[in-house]
Amino acid sequence: MTGILERGTATIHYVDGGGPGRPVVFTHGAGMDGESFAAQAQAVQDAGHRSIRWDLRGHGASALAAGTRFTAEDALADLDALVDELRLEQPILVGHSLGGNLSQAYVRENPDRVGGMIAVGTTWNTGPLTAGERLGLRLAAPMLRLIPASRLPRLMADASATTPEAIEAIRATFARVPKPLFLDVWRATASFVAPDPAYRTPVPLGLVVGAEDRTGNIRTAMQAWADAEGVPLHAIPGAGHVAMADAPGATSDAIVHIIRGWEVEAG
Repeated sequence: MTGILERGTATIHYVDGGGPGRPVVFTHGAGMDGESFAAQAQAVQDAGHRSIRWDLRGHGASALAAGTRFTAEDALADLDALVDELRLEQPILVGHSLGGNLSQAYVRENPDRVGGMIAVGTTWNTGPLTAGERLGLRLAAPMLRLIPASRLPRLMADASATTPEAIEAIRATFARVPKPLFLDVWRATASFVAPDPAYRTPVPLGLVVGAEDRTGNIRTAMQAWADAEGVPLHAIPGAGHVAMADAPGATSDAIVHIIRGWEVEAG
């Protein structure tokens, strides 16, 4: 079932698989859309869960009102409104890249509303940063601004995947996002990063990364996150940053495996 959630400054599009099983909400990364998680949503649906995937405001089929800029606060409020609209009880949040940063922030603000979180190819919001990583975070948006809009989708796609098919699909998706919107989305992503050495995820946590992910510090940050939280890091062989595109089957298997493990632990 497809649905529309009116948010005043945006119209949010979502796909709800329905069913009585535990809800699993998939949130895509910057410049992508909910279709990037289509295979994984179907896999959890086949495993007996209720899958929901949505397009962030300004992405995919989700419209952004004229003159409205993308902000982290609005994206968080959209996710909260979606949970309310669909009456989701203790959903599992699965987020890729920006979607993972968003999911972490949502869990931190609403720990009692979430039943678990799986981060795919995303940096650790509260993890430590070196001086070089802090500098890179500050310079990323200005550097992206210098790249011509015509070249940005190809550069981002080449950095995000390893297989030719995935690279082309990602390029086509990125090309539909205007450059000013993408820069706002990047700034929102960076705003979620706030080191806090004492913080630990208060809900069951699963971590998945492409073994060939070369995006920023994600691969090393996710390993440090896994070590700090005492959970395994599921590395997808041959996959880059968008592991779902390079290795959809293996990524789906990892997500289903994590959720099943939680169910066994819960009895």
